[in-house]
Amino acid sequence: MAAANFEKCLALTLLYEGGYVDHPADPGGATNLGITRRTLAAYRGRVVTKAEVRQLSRTEAAQIYRRNYWNTVRGDDLPAGVDAAVFDHAVNSGPGAAARMLQASLGVKADGAIGRTTLAALGVAEPQALIRELMRRRRGFLQRLKTFAIFGRGWTRRIQAIEKSSLALASKKNAAKA
Repeated sequence: MAAANFEKCLALTLLYEGGYVDHPADPGGATNLGITRRTLAAYRGRVVTKAEVRQLSRTEAAQIYRRNYWNTVRGDDLPAGVDAAVFDHAVNSGPGAAARMLQASLGVKADGAIGRTTLAALGVAEPQALIRELMRRRRGFLQRLKTFAIFGRGWTRRIQAIEKSSLALASKKNAAKA
């Protein structure tokens, strides 16, 4: 398992969740480092302004990502590479969606909560094949969204890059075992 991979996975995701944006077609609204105004408000326990979103630090964003996304998808318990793929999907589409897609890819009940059954299935899955299946399903999911015409090229590039990086992480882990 990949308990030490949070920072690597976060760095990969932040390549695609860069600075401040407030695109009118994005249902998330004002976002910085991939953290929406609503997510930041929930984390801080109060209403926040767009200016506060703009001022969000990487340190606070990392704390939010660890608590709300990484821990929720049990990133520390996922195999290297699979952790990056699932975490990035959680950031992009929500932890529940990422967990359900992982579970569907593993052929277990897709309830959105990664527990013993999911972890047992991960224990016998081949990580690189699983990563490819996750990315195939993620592409299909995103292509069905009404905002794909606006954001699709960027999402497609992101998925290709995350897949490549996730496969490399899985490959390094397998090489270290040999």
